[in-house]
Amino acid sequence: MNRWRTPQGLVVPDRVPVALRREWVAAGHCPDADLYQLFRERVRAHPERAALVTATESLSYRELDAQVQEFAALLAGRGQVAAGEVVALRLPNGVPAVAAELAVAALGAVALTFPDGPGSSEARALLRRSRATVLVAARTDLPGARLPYLRAVLTPEEVRPAGFVRPARPDPDSPARVLVSSGSEAEPKMVAYSHNAMAGGRGNYLRAVYAGTPVPRPLVLVPLAASYGSLGVVSLYRHGATLVLLDRFDPAAALRAVTEHRATHLFGVATMLRRMTALAPEPGEDLSSLRAVVASCDGLPPELLAACLDRFGCPVSNLYGSSDGVNCRAEYGSPVADTTLLGRPDPAVCEFATPTAAPGEAGELWARGPMTPLCYLGAPELDAARRCPQGWVRTGDHGRLTSRGELQLLRRNSQLIKRGGYSVSPVEVERHLGAHPALAEAVCVAVPDPDLGERLCACVVPAPGRPAPTLPELRHFLETTRGLERRKLPEQLLTLPTLPLTPTGKLARTELATLARGATGS
Repeated sequence: MNRWRTPQGLVVPDRVPVALRREWVAAGHCPDADLYQLFRERVRAHPERAALVTATESLSYRELDAQVQEFAALLAGRGQVAAGEVVALRLPNGVPAVAAELAVAALGAVALTFPDGPGSSEARALLRRSRATVLVAARTDLPGARLPYLRAVLTPEEVRPAGFVRPARPDPDSPARVLVSSGSEAEPKMVAYSHNAMAGGRGNYLRAVYAGTPVPRPLVLVPLAASYGSLGVVSLYRHGATLVLLDRFDPAAALRAVTEHRATHLFGVATMLRRMTALAPEPGEDLSSLRAVVASCDGLPPELLAACLDRFGCPVSNLYGSSDGVNCRAEYGSPVADTTLLGRPDPAVCEFATPTAAPGEAGELWARGPMTPLCYLGAPELDAARRCPQGWVRTGDHGRLTSRGELQLLRRNSQLIKRGGYSVSPVEVERHLGAHPALAEAVCVAVPDPDLGERLCACVVPAPGRPAPTLPELRHFLETTRGLERRKLPEQLLTLPTLPLTPTGKLARTELATLARGATGS
């Protein structure tokens, strides 16, 4: 087993056998190069190609590299960043976020990114547990507990023109990037990835998405700091793409950006896509440049799939995945009623197995492949619970592999509601609620119940110009029109003008559950 140690003493083991990592390199699944080296190859190959387009500026690969060098000089100078150290980045989408991440790679350090936004408790927890030595953030206020390893807090405004910083040449199998993901744990989990896993496995997923596109122009609507959003910077150093970014998500602005910047691929989550498809075309709208809409939806609702196909006029690629190194995609060119059946897992990205079930039967999904991360950073208890011999990751999700080698996802483990001895999938109920003509959005959350343990609360947003349905009306629709079993029917209803979102643009289910509990007096 490979094992690294940061200068601050944090051990970073690789839970995948060395021989298996080398097999993936020999098979061509991993480039065996560090991230900044790959980016520099793109700069040399096409220096004047547009690398990054925002609402206010456009930078070529040569110009972006100059900004990377300036950030690297700041980190190496004022930040005194050394190879192997963890550098935390808390920046909104834009040039500084991209340049800072690549600058950390240029110094041979490890980038820990998490979304910008109000609040400091999550930031303090991540900085403490990762032993990050430098934080680059739009805001420098971090009230609260002392952070013994943090020696500098820097802002993008401190960047100054600088000379060339000699890049480090870290081991491609060493830590490069830490993805942050909120789960069932009390604090967000940190997942450590190597250079090869980011550029190889995650880059190979994008290779399949971008197939046939000479120069991809992805419009990434989610924060680059999020696990899903990290694909934006991977698109630069692995595929020489032109990355299009908005400083914040707005459905009308996103549609205009597709037209203005001729985006070839649109990356978003269900809430974003639902709000975009609900808008009528503006004069001059032209979405013909789109080759695919790339979604990351747990249980893609068939109604949303149909709406995307109709509104965007291109295939929809839905990703089942997580920061734990899980990845499989399904591509749809026409509406389907069952979106649980995904495509064949790509061995250049991630393979699946169900070791606890007979062949063809359903069981817990285990995942392993070139994108498998090293470990859970600073959390050996998570490694003990979720990492298995020979590099496998226990997803906790339930599915099966069909006789044709396709993956069928039956449920996400963390999303079951336990009601009186029954397990109810909120995703299933949401899918049926999405067919109601008077609803624009619908999400189901659990509310505590002293008798049954939990009850299901439907949180809904009425469609424009339509009155909100009552709970009896919704239950009647679900049972008689959609055929949903009675034990799965919502027992409470919360009507809202909009659904709350997290800083990553996903539904804020925790906040929604709190609202539901408050509305029902639970």
